This record gives sequence, structure tokens and C-alpha cells, in this order.
Amino acid sequence: MHRRAIPATLVVLALLLALPWLLPQFMPANQAQFWTANILGRAIVFGIIAMSLTFLATYGGFISLAQMMIAGVAGYTLAIFVEGALPRIVGGWGYAAAIPLSLLAATVMGLVVGAISVRTRDIYLLMITLALAMGVFRFIETNIAWFNGYEGIRNVVGPTVFGLDFRNAFVFYHIALGTAAALFLGVLYLVKTPFGLVLQGIRDNPRRVAALGYSVGLHRIAAFGVAGFIAGCGGVLSTIYNIGISPGTIGLGATVNILIMSVVGGLGHPAGAFIGSLIFTVFDTFAATIYDRDRFNTLIGLVFLVIVLVSPDGAIGIGTKLRRLLGAGRGHTGGVQGARAPRQQAGEETTP
Repeated sequence: MHRRAIPATLVVLALLLALPWLLPQFMPANQAQFWTANILGRAIVFGIIAMSLTFLATYGGFISLAQMMIAGVAGYTLAIFVEGALPRIVGGWGYAAAIPLSLLAATVMGLVVGAISVRTRDIYLLMITLALAMGVFRFIETNIAWFNGYEGIRNVVGPTVFGLDFRNAFVFYHIALGTAAALFLGVLYLVKTPFGLVLQGIRDNPRRVAALGYSVGLHRIAAFGVAGFIAGCGGVLSTIYNIGISPGTIGLGATVNILIMSVVGGLGHPAGAFIGSLIFTVFDTFAATIYDRDRFNTLIGLVFLVIVLVSPDGAIGIGTKLRRLLGAGRGHTGGVQGARAPRQQAGEETTP
């Protein structure tokens, strides 16, 4: 991370940590709790899954449509093994053991997706990852013995954290925020390591990287594994947030929604995933008030088109353009003042 970005990041994190206590100052307590859990908390969870896609797109140069499916693998693994889930598939595991197993399953699935699609690029990569996602979705939907078919698995309520219920709005929000911050900073650190630099080199010129002796295929597969771990973290949080999981949460609609979040926020930086997920969540929640619940897809489609047309780099690109315009305005003002100074220094007479 750039040194100048560190103070700004710390300020943003401090503000986000304080939001649950700041919101009641501007709205009733019940509305503040609703925004904390159903808007901000949900946006963070979706943002984590979207960041797994953004990581691959930004630093690897390829877009995967299997990230929601990988998150679902983590969610189903948790629901299958954890004690208390209904119906009981395996059960008997505490959350302290089931959550790491879920993250391992998501990471392995990410590696599998990477190994299958390693030789594909562009539209072919999109199609093969989408095919894998839909294949797993259909398998889960029709399998009753392990996944309870269409109904899914419920009553995944989450652990108790320091004596507090995980589903408490404030507890869930801060755990989700802490997870997102750790993953976000981890991605920014990883891309500065030799692995991250090689991955970016593969994005720009894979033949040159291969000529230097690096294995292009292994680096791509490893990148999918990292993205799988990130998506798995989001999948675990999403399953606890929804008190369970069903095939619909990893279907085509959910897969496309993650892509929309990433594109709307901007694929140029991992922060775009969270910005896009917040925009999407707000419109998803208030669609009935803003326009019409049955026309939600039309509304989000219009927002998607407007943002992409104004800035192909998404909301991140709009912010960058605004900063450049403001910087250009300040530079122009400074240039005029600077042009006057030499003339005065040369002895030009000025009238009072």
C-alpha cells in the first residue's frame, strides 16, 4: 500500500467502526439497527465475495463467474458439519472446527476451478467458469441426501463470541468489517510480494513471464485458490447472516449480481467491490420505495448502464475523474499566479 493511502485507510476504518454508534444520532434506534445489519453488514458480506472476483480481474486479468458458487461451497460445508443445523446431515462439529473446514473447502474448490480453466482466457474463461458454477448449482439442487435439495439447510445461527450472540447486529457488523478489512489489507500486501508481481506480469505479458522461467499456469491456479479463500470467508458470513443456505443463494441470479457489484464499483481496485456492493444493496433494499419491487432488475440495470457509460471504470473511476478535475483546477490557478510572478520580478510596474 502506498504510504499516502495508509492514513486515509485508517480514517475510513475508524469511521466504519464508529458507524453503529453514530447512526442513532441521526435516526431512530430501530432504523439505525436496520441499517447496521441489513444494509451495511450485508453489503460488507457481498463485498467480500465480490472482492474475490475483483482480485482476479485486477491483478490476474481474468474474470471468474464461479465465485458465488465457491462461496456456496463454504456455506454448505459449514451447514453440513456444524452442530444444530436442520436437517442434520453430518453435524457434531463446533463452529471453531467447521469454519476452518469450510474455508479449506472453498480454497480447494478455487484451485479446482483454476486448474480446469487455466488454459482459457476472455470469453472462454467466462463461459467455463459459468458452466462450472451452474453445474454445481444443479447438482446441489437435485441432491437431497447431502444438501437437502431445493429447501437447503437452515438454523446455522453462528457461534457465541465473548458471550455475545453472533447474530446480534453490532457483533455481526464488526466481525464482518474486521474480516473484510483483514482480507482487503491482505490483498494489498499480497500484490506487492513476488507472487503478486509475477501475477501482474502474467496479466500484462504472459509470454515474457514464461520466458523468465515462471510457471504461468501454476500462478494462475494459485490466484484462483486465493480468490477461493476470500470467497469462502464471504460464504461463511453469508450463511450465518441468512441463518442457512439454499441453492437459490448460488444460482444464476446471485452469480450475475456479484458480477454487477464488481463492475459498478470498479474492477480497477479491490475497494470497488465494497462500493459496488453498497450501491447494489441500497437499491435492492429500497427498490419498492424508489420505483417498484417487481421492476428492481430494470432499476439496477439503469443504474448499471449510467455508471458504465459515465465511467467504464465504475464508481472508482468516477472518483478518480473528480480528483483529476479538482487537481487540474488547482493547478490552473497556481499556473496563473506563477505566470504573474516572473513579470513582477522583472521590474514590471503595477498599478495600486
